[in-house]
Amino acid sequence: MVQTPIKPIATTPSETNSRAPHLRPPYYGLDELGFRNIQQVYRNLAVPKLLEHALARKEGVLAANGAFCVETGKYTGRSPNDRFIVDEPFIHDEVHWNKVNVGLSPEKFDLLHRRVLAYIQGKDLYIFDGYIGSDPNYRMSVRIINELAYQNMFVHQMFIRPTAQELESHHADFTIIAVPGLQGDPGIDGINSEAFIVVSFAKKLILVGGSFYSGEMKKSAFSFMNYYMTKRDVLPMHCSANMDDEGNTALFFGLSGTGKTTLSADTSRRLIGDDEHGWSSDGIFNFEGGCYAKTIRLSREKEPEIWNAIRYGALLENVILDEETRVPDYDDDRLTQNTRVAYPIDYIPNSEIPGIGGHPNAVIFLTADAFGVLPPISKLTTEQAIYHFMSGYTSKLAGTERGVTEPEATFSACFGKPFLPLSATVYGEMLAKRLEEHKDTTSVYLINTGWTGGPYGVGNRFDIQDTRYMVWAALNGNLKEVNFYPHPIFKILIPESVPNVDPKILNPKNTWSDPKAYDRQATQLAEKFIENFKRFKTAEPEIIAAGPKLD
Repeated sequence: MVQTPIKPIATTPSETNSRAPHLRPPYYGLDELGFRNIQQVYRNLAVPKLLEHALARKEGVLAANGAFCVETGKYTGRSPNDRFIVDEPFIHDEVHWNKVNVGLSPEKFDLLHRRVLAYIQGKDLYIFDGYIGSDPNYRMSVRIINELAYQNMFVHQMFIRPTAQELESHHADFTIIAVPGLQGDPGIDGINSEAFIVVSFAKKLILVGGSFYSGEMKKSAFSFMNYYMTKRDVLPMHCSANMDDEGNTALFFGLSGTGKTTLSADTSRRLIGDDEHGWSSDGIFNFEGGCYAKTIRLSREKEPEIWNAIRYGALLENVILDEETRVPDYDDDRLTQNTRVAYPIDYIPNSEIPGIGGHPNAVIFLTADAFGVLPPISKLTTEQAIYHFMSGYTSKLAGTERGVTEPEATFSACFGKPFLPLSATVYGEMLAKRLEEHKDTTSVYLINTGWTGGPYGVGNRFDIQDTRYMVWAALNGNLKEVNFYPHPIFKILIPESVPNVDPKILNPKNTWSDPKAYDRQATQLAEKFIENFKRFKTAEPEIIAAGPKLD
């Protein structure tokens, strides 16, 4: 088939071919950012036009379900070792410098910025001008500049799209420049590899390069919000959110793989958002306009909302397609376990648009405990809630591809440590303030979506339907009249019963064939919690006391 070259596409009536041919194409203010000698600039193209460009440029292929599918090469997930914050006087004393928040000198940033501008010369560029934050009172405007059409489609679907009137007056609060084709040079740029994700809070500029993984743009923008929202008394949260028909809202915190996206996509409730939110004095609101869901082992039966959202306009990353039929195989992990799909939130039929809700009636912390210790559901006091929020516990499996089945405890402060420029105590204190303000109406639960009957390799993972029953009980108020009793070590409160759930699985010790082995495992996990929390030296004594107790 002969491909027809793409013609420059006008985005508004004023950008038609009526302009004289000798004049340069419109730059839409890129001159002010130092851009020079750009071929063609496309601003806020509609998804069909972006798909035309991406297909013509051979950036990916169409799947049988209509989604556009790409492979991201070496980087199939975030690259935390390649993330930097520019160490500027403006921010130096506020940033919690650590292994996650690594500094880069302003001089190195300026050098890298110049390299980006030089690399872009002679190329076509795609601009998305939009917003982060559904609540107009708190949103920030963003400009994202891409060298790839499919990555511009990604941000078009993930962030909040402006109206035509908003686009006319759009002025960016911060800018992201994404150039995955540019490889950094550690010897020159002061970075660790060819990939770089660098945030300058002073210049309100983010540079992303060397990685084709689209999630880097999303999460670097989240890091930016995690700083600036605190200045406006908004708690930024790595969580999903939904609401019922009466307006009762719920938050779901959890690290990757804990079920945050899956459990919040519920046909009986309206989805506010699947990943990033703010909690202000007015209520909660989604930062984004789309969803970025994992697709590994996705099934139509267990996750129908996500399955049906994968259609024309959705973007699949690293999903294997049948060579002949182009049907996706969501069980194939030859490229990565971190297969993803991005789609606008209105692809979920029961989504809440705009993504704004009241103060939450339920806050749920999700953990995938591979040690098989934590109960499938427990209720937390306010102090326990802050303790577990700051701990951000889940577990991962080390080297399972070589048959190693020992679980590894992972603590990610506030369920989002890689994205938090400030100390976890800042966010913990903000959550404590919100919970205290709404202590009569907001309940907090810890739900374990991990293993029961033993650790990974011995026990089994909780069935997602049982987990859904427990979530529904927490959200619908069915646990208000239930008796609770404390876990002997973790002191979290275990319900005696949950509708439609076998009572035996509610107490984890009862599911183990060897109760003494359970006690040993629980003690070991408690020790990990206690050791981890020692790093929060400024935490209040009552918060420290809310952790597990070893006799």
